[in-house]
Amino acid sequence: MRLDEKTQNKEQEALIIRKYQQYLKLEKALSSNTLDAYLTDLSKLLNFLKTENIDILKVTLDDLQNFSAGLHDIGIHPRSQARIISGIKSFFHFLIMADYIEADPSELLEGPKIGFKIPEVLTVEEIDAIIAAVDMTQKEGQRNRAILETLYSCGLRVSELCNLKLSDLYFDEGFIKVDGKGGKQRLVPISPRAIKEIKYWLLDRNIGKIKKGFEDYVFLARWGNNISRIMIFHLIKELAKTANITKNISPHTFRHSFATHLLEGGANLRAIQCMLGHESIATTEIYTHIDRNMLRKEIIEHHPRNIKYRGT
Repeated sequence: MRLDEKTQNKEQEALIIRKYQQYLKLEKALSSNTLDAYLTDLSKLLNFLKTENIDILKVTLDDLQNFSAGLHDIGIHPRSQARIISGIKSFFHFLIMADYIEADPSELLEGPKIGFKIPEVLTVEEIDAIIAAVDMTQKEGQRNRAILETLYSCGLRVSELCNLKLSDLYFDEGFIKVDGKGGKQRLVPISPRAIKEIKYWLLDRNIGKIKKGFEDYVFLARWGNNISRIMIFHLIKELAKTANITKNISPHTFRHSFATHLLEGGANLRAIQCMLGHESIATTEIYTHIDRNMLRKEIIEHHPRNIKYRGT
C-alpha cells in the first residue's frame, strides 16, 4: 500500500470514529463514562485490525472471530468479552446506518456464554489424532508438532507458550521456566516426548529466518518473529477439523486436558494447581512446600504422555 493511500485510510478511519462518537453521544444519549467505555473497547478492535493490516471497512466475520478468540486466549473475563463484542456490534450497526458498508460482518458474531460451563476436554486419543494431523511435509510441520506437545505436556497458557524463550529451557533438569500472569515465574516439568519434539524443531529453527530481537524465542513464525496467539488458535482449529474432531476447542483446551488427565491419573491436586500457575497458590510460599522434585515426580508418573512414551 502506497504512503498516500495509507494516509487517506488513516484519515478516513479518524473521520468514521468521530462520527460514531457523535452518534453515541447525540442519538444514543450515552453518559460520558459509557461513551468512553464504548470507544475504549472499540480501540481494542482497531489495534487488532492495524496489527493485521485490515481496512476497517473491509472487515469480515472471520476477522472478528479471530479478534474474539484473542480476547479469550489472553484471559479476558467472559462478561468483559461480551461487553466488548456488544460494542463492536453497535459500531458495525452504525456503519450500516451511515452507508459506509452494505453488509454487517458482526451479525453472526457470537459472544461468550456467561455463567458456569464445564470446559471441553480432549481424550488422549483425540490429542494424538490432532498431532497426527500435522503435515510434516510442510516447513512448519515440526514446529507445529512441538507446539502441540508443549501445550499438552506442560499445560501452558497460549501466551506463555508464545513467549517461551530458549533461555527458559532446562532440558537436562527436565523443566521449563514460565512467565505467567502478573509477571510471576514458575518451573514446570516437561515430558521427554515434548523435549524430543522441541529439539527436532530447533534444528529447523536455527537455519531459518530470525528477526533481530527475537533470537531467544523458541517458537517463531515463518517471517522470523515469535508466533502469535491467533496463529496457534487457527492451527488448532484447522488440525481438529482435519482430524474430524467436532468439539469446540482452542489452545486452552490443551491446558484443561493436561490438568484433567493428571487429576484422573491420581496426581496431587495442589501440585497440578502449582504447575498451572493459578494465582491462589502459585506463590513463593507454596513452592517451599511443594518442591521441584515432587512436581516432576507427579507429572512423570501421572501424565499420559510419560506413561505412553516412557523410555522412547
